[in-house]
Amino acid sequence: MNIIKKIKENSFVRNIIIFLSVMGPGVITANVDNDAGGITTYSLAGANYGYTLLWSLVPITFALIIIQEMCNRMGVVTGKGLSDLIREKFGVKMTFYIMLLILVTNFGNIMSEFAGVAASAELFGISKFIAIPMSAFIVWYMVVKGTYRSVEKIFLVACVFYVSYLITGFLVNPPWHQIYREFVRPSISFETGYLMMLVAVIGTTIAPWMQFYQQSSVAEKGIKIEDYKYSRMDVIVGSIGVNVVAFFIIVVCGTVLFQGSGFTPIQTAGDAARVLKPLAGDYSSYLFAFGLLNASLFAASILPLSTAYSVSESFGWETGVNKNFAEAPQFYILYSLLIVLGASVVLFPIPLIKIMWLTQFINGLVLPFVLAAMLIIINDKKIMGEYSNTRLFNYLTIACIGGISLLSFLLVIGSI
Repeated sequence: MNIIKKIKENSFVRNIIIFLSVMGPGVITANVDNDAGGITTYSLAGANYGYTLLWSLVPITFALIIIQEMCNRMGVVTGKGLSDLIREKFGVKMTFYIMLLILVTNFGNIMSEFAGVAASAELFGISKFIAIPMSAFIVWYMVVKGTYRSVEKIFLVACVFYVSYLITGFLVNPPWHQIYREFVRPSISFETGYLMMLVAVIGTTIAPWMQFYQQSSVAEKGIKIEDYKYSRMDVIVGSIGVNVVAFFIIVVCGTVLFQGSGFTPIQTAGDAARVLKPLAGDYSSYLFAFGLLNASLFAASILPLSTAYSVSESFGWETGVNKNFAEAPQFYILYSLLIVLGASVVLFPIPLIKIMWLTQFINGLVLPFVLAAMLIIINDKKIMGEYSNTRLFNYLTIACIGGISLLSFLLVIGSI
């Protein structure tokens, strides 16, 4: 009793305990974004452009905090998912078109996750015909048979293993003075390939599925308004953490693969792990491969779940990991189909790298429309009341939407 009393009297300890109880949606959503497609994008950015894109992670982190904080706030205040709010605000027709785009891009991403599982497993000598069906069953069983609390704990543990990329970053002995110089005086190019890579980095770091999953998980967890400040810190910690990992992936590939001699240019994160072995040693290669395997399994669980949340909410169907199949049949059927189809397609020889690149690119193009819908909803006093955006927050959000839209426009013009 004395210990409990002391904890209650110690505001710092009490705040830490409350934060740990609330933590989850922000950290998990952000870290899942470093999936197979994301790791591939960062690997290509480092291998093809060295450290010249590292600067972009600073404004991306800032933008990610702003965007995910809005989703978080809407979830806490309304207790509803983003698809629910879009349907109520804009009607079924607009919601249908947005969900169609989300479904297409998310399915491409799901395939890339299982491709990441296959690539990393083969580096450890495991056939994809064993690794993919096994991983598909594991992620399906975990969600279908688990509860929100148990699934969240597993996801939080998976977040810890991203540290393998940080360790790899130090193992390759990068030139920190040069990296620092790129931050202070970045070498920005308007060449088409550079702009395309920049849009892809933005598309993989701030992806549309994140907004839907973040808000749905906050709503299902039942975070109360009085705990909102702790939930907001969850978003900030996750947004910074995910870009620290992205930073080290670019550093690793920029150090070892950029302008390297005598190796075939990489196309996937699996290629990066394979090429690292002779150039940076076994430990670096295996740590990179392990990080890819963890990230792919992690995202192969979250992306189908996010899609099932989004689509089910848009049609007004019951959703939630805490519900059983009888209570939310459409939710679980869609989740199961996405896993089965996504895993099955990867077993056949298809141009996965093109699919992965296309989905990241589409993410960057779809994102402004999702953000615009969010901005309109969060400024509706009838929905958000006193928790609607301030004028400053609106300016910052509009700047984010404008910046992403401008990059997408420049990319299209440059390609033409």
